[in-house]
Amino acid sequence: MKENLIARATLGRLPLYLQYLQTLPANSCVNISATTIAKELGLGEVQVRKDLGSVIGTGKPKIGYVTKDIISKLEKVLGTNDKKYAILVGAGKLGRALFEYKGFEDYGLEITAAFDNDETKWSDTLSGKEIYPTDKLVEYCIEHNVKIGIIAVPESAAQAVCDMMLTAGITAIWNFAPISPIVPEGVLLQQENLALSLAHLKIQMLNSDK
Repeated sequence: MKENLIARATLGRLPLYLQYLQTLPANSCVNISATTIAKELGLGEVQVRKDLGSVIGTGKPKIGYVTKDIISKLEKVLGTNDKKYAILVGAGKLGRALFEYKGFEDYGLEITAAFDNDETKWSDTLSGKEIYPTDKLVEYCIEHNVKIGIIAVPESAAQAVCDMMLTAGITAIWNFAPISPIVPEGVLLQQENLALSLAHLKIQMLNSDK
């Protein structure tokens, strides 16, 4: 199955499966069942079967899956052996939280640098990584061949930052600003709306109480 057809919720669980399987002693578990994985991770067996089915297909009756095959396929889907680098613009509270978050590494992604217009932040380092002036962004991305950009700036600055990223050769943008910037065809744009996500959660909670 094509990786881009895997449900977002499933993608969120795949690192859990990979981490668990990688902790198993070498050659100790040639085959493994969805039942075992579900029990160890505290998940539903049906959910695990469905998740693994979207990645590797159906396991064999009474045998399950070949452990090394699951690991290999999960690594391919998550891109853990094909590391990509990203930069972030906007070193405010949200930007700093994203900059320091280690979970992206589970997907083969590392944010290597942050940029901000506030000169009081330029001397800061977060998790050993630098915060640079925004006008250094293009030079940095070209020099380090960075193709992924994260926007965590106010609405008024989002399009200008986006345009700067495009000039730098960025081809995939993850935007947290409350406005969707205009990008040319061929550039990937993932728009996040935190308020909408929280509102959706609230609606689900209210409906579950009825």
